[in-house]
Amino acid sequence: MSEPTEVLDEAPPPAEAPQSPPPARKPVTARATLAGIVVSLLLIAAIVLGSRFLRDFDSALLPYAVATVFLAFGVAYRYTVWVSAPGARRLFKKGFGSFFSAENFRKAPTALPKMIATYLGFQKFLGARSRARWAAHQLIFWGCILAALITFPLTWGWFTFTSGSGSGPGYEMRIWGFKVLGFDSLNVLGWLMFHGLDIAAVLVIPGASYFLWRRMKDRGAITGQRFAYDLLPLICLIVISVTGLLLTFSSIFLHGGGYEFLAILHMVSVVFTLIYIPFGKFFHIVQRPAAVGMQLFKYTARQDEQVFACKRCGEPIDTTPYVENLRGTMQDLNLDFNAFVEYCPRCKRVLRGSAYLNHVKKGFK
Repeated sequence: MSEPTEVLDEAPPPAEAPQSPPPARKPVTARATLAGIVVSLLLIAAIVLGSRFLRDFDSALLPYAVATVFLAFGVAYRYTVWVSAPGARRLFKKGFGSFFSAENFRKAPTALPKMIATYLGFQKFLGARSRARWAAHQLIFWGCILAALITFPLTWGWFTFTSGSGSGPGYEMRIWGFKVLGFDSLNVLGWLMFHGLDIAAVLVIPGASYFLWRRMKDRGAITGQRFAYDLLPLICLIVISVTGLLLTFSSIFLHGGGYEFLAILHMVSVVFTLIYIPFGKFFHIVQRPAAVGMQLFKYTARQDEQVFACKRCGEPIDTTPYVENLRGTMQDLNLDFNAFVEYCPRCKRVLRGSAYLNHVKKGFK
């Protein structure tokens, strides 16, 4: 009976185990809340200053501006929580360390622009999975980028369009009160300026519709999808785009018929989507730049021929710094799989199968 007693004496008290996670969680929550408040206040200050102390601010766009403030808070909060996790924190440090590294720029001065263009802009990694998915994603991506570049500055009062006669056709575009461009609303440039959001909607609708159709038909997508996480974002994009086009249709062909109802429906859908972004699937938009830094981290290691080979078959797994980074993450998480990162995916499956045959299957003979 002495051995069990000694084991019990050496073991930590059971009451202390559940008490350790909360103290570690509270600082993260407080830090994330503080980050969200600071970013929101900075955005409010930028709106006030950029609109020349609200002189150029359109009160009709107030709900959109308030939604962007909530968006700023949510993104800062969620991003802080995300980078506080051991794995994300290591990737974040390594990625952005490579992103701003002068040594990496000297070694490969064109690597960063190429990765921003191919990984962020044209997302070539999606083309390896499916050309149709890549094309649909590109439509959504560039449509949303165009809509954001137009909507946010207008909502904040940074952009204004003024006419000397009050009704055109000559207009001036001003940024922070400074004249940038003069154009005629009746020519091609004027049409593009006033219908930029319609063009964005035309891009988004087929892309979002394709993914919505795919999630209704593809068995692999149906198996693991969740309505709020996978389907709702696509529905929101379609509703925003369709109601935006209907607003233009109403003003041109219906002489404003139903415009107020459509404007309210459009505003509600946009405000809901902006508030939803930090806590749903769209948050990957904010995370993606960190992945560019990680790709640059791995690329520069390959240039130095720092490749880690599998201990079993000798095939290259990944770069040595990346494997060491993964090993450090496992140590941070107290996972006893440090040696497992030294094997390629195929050898991992072989080792798991061998372990099953030797230790589990044997028990049934």
